[in-house]
Amino acid sequence: MTIEEFIKKIPKTELHLHIEGTFEPELMFEIAKRNNKIINYSSVEELKKAYHFNNLQEFLDIYYEGANVLITEQDFYDLTWAYLTKVYSQNIVHVEIFFDPQTHTDRGIAFETVINGIYKALEDSQQEYGITFKLIMSFLRHLDEASAFKTLEEALPYKDWISGVGLDSSEVGNPPSKFERVFAKALEEGFITVAHAGEEGPAEYIWEALDLLKVTRIDHGNRCLDDENLVQKLVDLQIPLTLCPLSNLELKVVQDLKEHPLPKMMEKNLLVTINSDDPAYFGGYMNENYLETAKALQLSKAEIATLAKNSFTASWLTDQEKEEYILQIQTLLINS
Repeated sequence: MTIEEFIKKIPKTELHLHIEGTFEPELMFEIAKRNNKIINYSSVEELKKAYHFNNLQEFLDIYYEGANVLITEQDFYDLTWAYLTKVYSQNIVHVEIFFDPQTHTDRGIAFETVINGIYKALEDSQQEYGITFKLIMSFLRHLDEASAFKTLEEALPYKDWISGVGLDSSEVGNPPSKFERVFAKALEEGFITVAHAGEEGPAEYIWEALDLLKVTRIDHGNRCLDDENLVQKLVDLQIPLTLCPLSNLELKVVQDLKEHPLPKMMEKNLLVTINSDDPAYFGGYMNENYLETAKALQLSKAEIATLAKNSFTASWLTDQEKEEYILQIQTLLINS
């Protein structure tokens, strides 16, 4: 069995995925037309050509522009359903996805419109495809603490739907400490906490996410390798890192996939996972991330299996569910 066949066959879970980042150009134009919204690109092809970025901010600028065409509950349903249909074809069996309510509420879209559309698609997908899910609400770190607190209040009626809260958007200059009080309130309300840290920001941001925000998972975390004490803490506590290789390449976090720190992280026994981040913008969903990473870093099937098992270990599934999927991966490895 080739590496490509092995990647296709193993069950996988995705832990770092922004639903707004799955907005394919074709669907964006379709929804824009439905809502009489203008996109600053004349065609799908022209829009695709714009998906080349030099840094995180350039990506975020076009990401937020695309999100502007999302207006109705049906729009959010269609966006989410398109992603779930895609990952079902790639044998993704469980997803833990981010959504950014402030991206929408700041332009007058009701919180309930956003979450109703997303959640209904997730429920329908579980019914039709068997994909289980958890939902994570992210705060936009370039906005202020007051805005985050307001968003947290809006989320409280949906506590049964939202498992965790996260922190994303422009990292540099917006340290986790800026949101310490918001995360303390979220923990008090029973949410699990995660945060983007150490993508473009320094290792110190990862320390802050752990110590101040009490996170159980670090999204990205590439820069942890700058601090051996931090690496040791992450290993000791088995804090998962949700790496996004093709995203790192597209946003110039790494200049070449062959330079990606993933092998070094595995050598140090960090609990690393592979994810797609914003796949519509970064050239690949889960299988593409696994395959391109495997090719660039010459990963073995056993290493691929370890990464897939790590994702289940790092997920919020029950211990029994984790064990069942990990056993499936091990069986496929033995028979490959």
